[in-house]
Amino acid sequence: MPSTDGGGPGGAQAPGAPHALDAPPPGPRELRDLDDVERAAAAVLPRDVWDFVAGGSGRELTLAANRAAFDRVFVTPRVLRDVSGCTTDTTLLGRPARMPVVVAPVAYQRLVHPDGEPAAARAARDADVPFTVATLSSVPVEEVTAVGGRVWFQLYWLRERGRSLDLARRAEDAGCEALVLTVDVPWMGRRQRDVRNRFALPGHVRAAHLASGAQSAAHRSAGDGSAVAAHTAAAFSPGLTWSDVEAVRSVTRLPIVLKGILAPDDALHAARLGVDAVVVSNHGGRQLDGALPAVEALPTVAEAVGDSCEVLMDGGVRSGTDVLKALALGASGVLVGRPPVWGLAAGGQAGARRVLDLLAEELRDALGLAGCASPAGARELRAVRLP
Repeated sequence: MPSTDGGGPGGAQAPGAPHALDAPPPGPRELRDLDDVERAAAAVLPRDVWDFVAGGSGRELTLAANRAAFDRVFVTPRVLRDVSGCTTDTTLLGRPARMPVVVAPVAYQRLVHPDGEPAAARAARDADVPFTVATLSSVPVEEVTAVGGRVWFQLYWLRERGRSLDLARRAEDAGCEALVLTVDVPWMGRRQRDVRNRFALPGHVRAAHLASGAQSAAHRSAGDGSAVAAHTAAAFSPGLTWSDVEAVRSVTRLPIVLKGILAPDDALHAARLGVDAVVVSNHGGRQLDGALPAVEALPTVAEAVGDSCEVLMDGGVRSGTDVLKALALGASGVLVGRPPVWGLAAGGQAGARRVLDLLAEELRDALGLAGCASPAGARELRAVRLP
């Protein structure tokens, strides 16, 4: 991840700076890995927008730990296995997918590209993976599902409980195939980059699913902090409990996914309530700074729930090899949030699609080299976490 001063990764220039020697930005095929994509996005985004997307909460300890924890995981490959037909094909929530990857919900994607969420959703459609629309999407869910493909909807619990349930019904009516209830945001974590930048939304970006009164504060420059944090504090309810999960279940036939689980006991409670999946997640290091890295929490959560529900994870996934590691530690799939947004910033729909194609190519390579003919085989690998 980039340094907390807002500079780009790997020595890249500061966000928003012109390309070296005024060279044109790289085309999608010139992006060879997700680090390239991150650097390309850092080069074109204004500093405050880059910080909003790339930053974490507090001292960004958890943000850095998410990535470092993946680097400590190593797998033991198997040999003398026929991988000539190696495939990344799998199922997610019982439906076929090109690979065990879901595009995670990310707010306000028109901040990084004028086409916003529909362009990212088209990229996911063409890559044959699900795309998750955020409650804080800058485009209504109906416009996203209209592009086709598999669409999930992420739900924040609002202070007006009825509006939360209405959004769940609206997502189902719009054609979404799953509901992802985020459970780790009673209020937004203190994101120091946004505080220092006094970050506020530009006039052309809005939260399409919130009433105008609830979101107007996000456009007003905060005198001593983040306007976006102020408006989410006004909109989100800190009172979400297990009974509300049951209430959501009562108003929709969609599969329910709880996102933001780190404790095995919470995962087990969710499974006993009949949720269809849990996402092991610390919100990409954007909520509690000092929370356990998601990949560290993954094995105990997977062991706790067994086969009673699917276990997904997010936080720090930056390559197909990372996907392999997550599978070996018990996940049935991963969510990726920042990388597709970087791709969108760097190259629109084609850039977002490049991110997903890179993950698919890298995952197939990793599976075959590990002696696995499919993602299911990765669950049999031995994974160890080095100190």
